[in-house]
Order: sequence, then C-alpha cells, then structure tokens
Amino acid sequence: MKTVLVTGGVGYIGSHTSVALIESGYDIVIVDDLSNTRLDLLEGIKKITGKDPKFYEGDLKDEKLVAKIFNENQIDAIIHFAASKAVGESVTEPLKYYKNNFLSLVNLLEQAVSASIPLVFSSSCTVYGTPDLLPVTEQTPVKPAQSPYGNTKQVGEEIIVDTIAANPNFKAISLRYFNPIGAHESSHIGELPLGVPNNLVPYLLQVAAGERECLSVFGDDYNTPDGTCIRDYIHVVDLAEAHVVAVKRMLDGLSKEPYEVFNLGTGQGNSVLELIKVFEEVNGLKLNYKIVDRRAGDVEQIYADTTFANEELGWKSRFELPDMLRSAWNWQKNLSKLG
Repeated sequence: MKTVLVTGGVGYIGSHTSVALIESGYDIVIVDDLSNTRLDLLEGIKKITGKDPKFYEGDLKDEKLVAKIFNENQIDAIIHFAASKAVGESVTEPLKYYKNNFLSLVNLLEQAVSASIPLVFSSSCTVYGTPDLLPVTEQTPVKPAQSPYGNTKQVGEEIIVDTIAANPNFKAISLRYFNPIGAHESSHIGELPLGVPNNLVPYLLQVAAGERECLSVFGDDYNTPDGTCIRDYIHVVDLAEAHVVAVKRMLDGLSKEPYEVFNLGTGQGNSVLELIKVFEEVNGLKLNYKIVDRRAGDVEQIYADTTFANEELGWKSRFELPDMLRSAWNWQKNLSKLG
C-alpha cells in the first residue's frame, strides 16, 4: 500500500482529496497548520472513511518539521495544497503570500528531490491572468498575474520546472484548477474558512444561513452577458478524484514528460448572478445581495478547455452546478447545527 503525504490535508480541497485517496486504497499522512480550517474536518475524514490518518500539526516553513515528517514516514508521493489562497487578501498582504507559498514549496522540494518522490502541485487558473482567448487550454500563454496569489502559483510552477531541469529523476504534475465549490455528499466535510470568507460561495452560504447580512457582488459592468464576472465552477469531489488519478499516473510510470500540466474544470462558464440564481432555485431560498464596485485582482472571465485532462488522464467532471450548490447548502446547514 502506497503512502501519500497531503499537505494542507485538513483544508477544503485537501480534506476531500484525503477521503478520495483513502477510498482508493492509499495510506495518507496529513500535515496542516490549521491557519484556515479546524480539526472538525479531520474528524469528518475519519467519519467518512473509518480511517484515522496520521496527522502533524505544523508549518511547512519549518525545515525541521518537514525533515521530521519524511524521516518518520515512508512517503511514496506528495500532494501539496498548503498555501495561502485568497486573491483579495494577497493584494493587501503580498509578503505573507510570498513567504508562505514559496518557503513551504522549497522545503518540500528539497525532501522530494533527495528521494525522487513525485509531487502533485496545487496550481490555479490564475496563472493565465486575463486570457486573450477562451476557453483556455494548457497551451494558453501564462500572462502577468492579476494578484500576488496568482503570481505565487506562476512562480511555484517555475520553481518546479527549474528543479526538474536540475534533477531529471524527479517528476511533478501541476493541476490548474478553476473554481472549486460544493461539499462531500455526507456533509461531514466542506469549505470551512476561518473569519470572513474571501471566496464567493462560503460567503454566500453564510448570508443564506443568516450569519452575514448581505452578499456583495463585485461589479456589474464587465463585458459579460449580465455584467458580472464569469468563472468555471467545479465540484470539489471531482477535483479530489483528479488528484488521485495524477498520483497514480506518476507512481505507475505513465507520465509522458517529467513535468506535466492539466486544467481541471467543467469547461463551462457561469456568471456570479447565474450562480446566485441557481443557488436560490435548487435550495428554495432568496439571497440578500447588492452590487458594489469591482474588486482589485479579479479577472473578468475565464473557463477551461478540459480536453487534455479528459483524454490524457481519463478524468472528467461529473457534477453540474445545481449539484454543487445543493451539496454546499447541505454542508452549511450541517455546520450550523454543529455550531
């Protein structure tokens, strides 16, 4: 049985991927500093899988901790989620993002390279900046990032490419995801941001639950059909399953290049107002929202061409937007009951 190190494995995408890995027969080791999540999600992983994964609470900027994890475990592959990830916050706190996202990656790579342990890197569609053509493919030019967060993903990929160039036995896959939303069907895990949510859906959920007064829609004067930003929303469970496929690809020696990149999305764009409307329809609710000024760092519209991932990985998203928003609301209701 192979063992996968999941950094940020108690976070939103990390917890769902941890479940998918266990259900696919992997052992996992989780490290998380709990800076933007709670141990409730670790309990959720246990409830869903019946397994109690080994867990380290700590910061990957700590070289000694990283070395300790690798010394104490036989790690066969790494999935690296641990990073600061809010576009808006990165604009106001850029140094936090550069310090956290780069140091943690470099510390991990030092260990991975020395033992030729393959790595799946949690990248983002933000690396494309504002694309000239839609949908974006893996060959779409990487343009100047719209935010420090997006820049950390661009440079993170460059760090990996440079590392592979100097260490040809090392392999990695970058998964560029679009906008993950939704929750596990059990409602035991889902998105659990601490403090004020930076992302659309968790904020929307808190407004729907009466925990916040009003949802702000940032701008309605974009060059889109209804004036609001367009994104490619993907169910987090679909995303998690793609990480399992990527790990297996490298462990089975099926990579066609030492470094590969795949877009993960549905291939369909939905505007913010469309998302709100679908949420209201599938859950029988009315949301209190208002249009406000544009937000720094936001890209007008972006959605994926997922042909390469579909054909090369044999992976395809299964869930539609109503499924995503129904599962997200079920998670929020469960969260409200738990307090």
